[in-house]
Amino acid sequence: MTDRAGRRRARRIAIGTAVVLALAGMNGPWLYRFGTEKYHQYKINQPEYKAANGKWEIVEFPEEYRQNTIHAALLRTGKVLLVAGSGNNQDNFDAKRYDTRIWDPVKGTIKKVPTPADLFCTGHTQLANGNLLIAGGTKRYEKLKGDVKKAGGLMVVHNENPDKPITLPAGTRFVGKENGKTFVSKDPVLVPRATKNFDKETGEFLGNTPGYGRTYVEAQKNGNKYATGTQDNYTVQGLSGEDAQNTYGIAEKLALDKKDFQGIDDAFEFDPIAEKYIKVDPMKESRWYPTLTTLSDGKILSVSGLDDIGQLVPGKNEVYDPETKKWTYTDKVRQFPTYPALFLMQNGKVFYSGSNAGYGPDDVGRDPGVWDVETNKFEKVPGLSDPNMLETSGTVLLPPAQDEKYMVIGGGGVGESRLASEKTRIVDLKADDPEFVDGPSMDKGTRYPQASILPNDDVLISGGSEDYRGRSDSNILEARIYDTEKNEMKRVADPLVGRNYHSGSILLPDGRLMFFGSDSLYADKANTKPGEFEQRVEIYTPPYLYGEESQPELKDGPETIKRGGSGTFTSKDAASVKSVRLIRPSASTHVTDVDQRSIELDFTTDGDKITVTVPKNRNLVQAGWYMLFVNTGDGTPSKGQWVQVP
Repeated sequence: MTDRAGRRRARRIAIGTAVVLALAGMNGPWLYRFGTEKYHQYKINQPEYKAANGKWEIVEFPEEYRQNTIHAALLRTGKVLLVAGSGNNQDNFDAKRYDTRIWDPVKGTIKKVPTPADLFCTGHTQLANGNLLIAGGTKRYEKLKGDVKKAGGLMVVHNENPDKPITLPAGTRFVGKENGKTFVSKDPVLVPRATKNFDKETGEFLGNTPGYGRTYVEAQKNGNKYATGTQDNYTVQGLSGEDAQNTYGIAEKLALDKKDFQGIDDAFEFDPIAEKYIKVDPMKESRWYPTLTTLSDGKILSVSGLDDIGQLVPGKNEVYDPETKKWTYTDKVRQFPTYPALFLMQNGKVFYSGSNAGYGPDDVGRDPGVWDVETNKFEKVPGLSDPNMLETSGTVLLPPAQDEKYMVIGGGGVGESRLASEKTRIVDLKADDPEFVDGPSMDKGTRYPQASILPNDDVLISGGSEDYRGRSDSNILEARIYDTEKNEMKRVADPLVGRNYHSGSILLPDGRLMFFGSDSLYADKANTKPGEFEQRVEIYTPPYLYGEESQPELKDGPETIKRGGSGTFTSKDAASVKSVRLIRPSASTHVTDVDQRSIELDFTTDGDKITVTVPKNRNLVQAGWYMLFVNTGDGTPSKGQWVQVP
């Protein structure tokens, strides 16, 4: 080869490489794999790249305000409530250090809020008055096998006296009739009186059904020799007379096995104006990992969770009345795994997508379906692909909510399984015979994906990990925008921070998204170094805020619009508005956000006036505060205006 020919070939290669890199910068984030970091930073900050892919930025709070954020909710003030409780940190729990922050994303200010209980792994949902209901949390941290020093477990206490209940204080001793071993209760327990049974036709007395209560017990001393291997009956020390005859305990094996987390029954409303927790009546059941969902009558359903002795609540569900601030049991029993994804449908029934956060038998309550809470009838919805990989999957009600289409995203096998699904699955609940069909797939099996509704009906799907809690350095630094109209996903700019367990996302009123948390089990591929909780917040600015059009104006509207009613706003951009959306603010944790929904509003324009009409269906438009967005023809949203629907 001549020198001249060699120079021509080198020049062609250089030009070709430059063209490829330029196209990559214009059309997708796969540029990240090429070139120097300096060039990469240059390219992702170019206007054309941001207009196509958006941009991620990290927000680091001052050190004194950082915390292990587990839960987040957008308040009607536009501020974000960030709740850690003890933050999955045993030392914080032991020292009763419970954290909450309020962050103002506009002013950039952050404030500490006194936290009255360990609201780590609580449940939460938006209320009609703009408060946030928070219920449940942590009573005791788990103890792994090997760390358990005293044998223990569940003691079921029976009371055969039909005339009176009995209360046993903490520290009550139970002595096995066969094994002779003594166990001590950790908490007081109220045991109801026995129930007298009579034949309905003859009135003949048939006997008593004992009342029973449950308490957690531990051996008096350390060591396996104080454990039991089988069920036994136990006498209760300290009782005499009829109480001694009528009261006894029954326990399965009490061993040095792993002890799960225990829940609390505490409940609070967080007031976004006073910026403080207000205690309300406790739940009937203690719950750790519960889901709270708004029902047709405005009451709040509380479902699942681990109870005060670390057992899965056995299908005993309850509702909170925001008017009386009290809880009552539902009439029927239905069991779900913890943090089940439950959504109120337009017909007043509840859709369970199958998504959950774990804890619970792998063969009970895991099938997706439509649940009539009043009658307890449950109709399964078929067709779900990868049905054994629903733990740590995400579910989103696709916009607009009127279409009643849901997407289930990713997920993994039960427990610490290495299985992970790359699938998205979509179901149309308005179909005559609803059935899941596969949507576009992701590149990798994904646990803990975050799904955030955007004002223009797109959905941002971001983050997650290929393995349980990011094990083996498996965080997925990828993001996609799902186009609900085209049923297509487009890769956009890659996040800067990995997000897996204990992470979440929130749509902000200005159209950006915030991401919080992540709790990797290990910090390296070999799984030898303990992970550290991710305390940084990250903001994603979608492509629509980098387009040629600026955000349309929206102002001067009413603060309240009734269902079926209308409200008029002012905008110099009224003529360019093509759609209006009413979006419920998020309350996110553990890949579970059953609050977010985007409702299509009818509208008319007249000069610089936009008149919007809210649908009449109270199940579609639940009472509460919403962000009202208008969108131009190219999908650029206004800033959200807060509107209350009473």
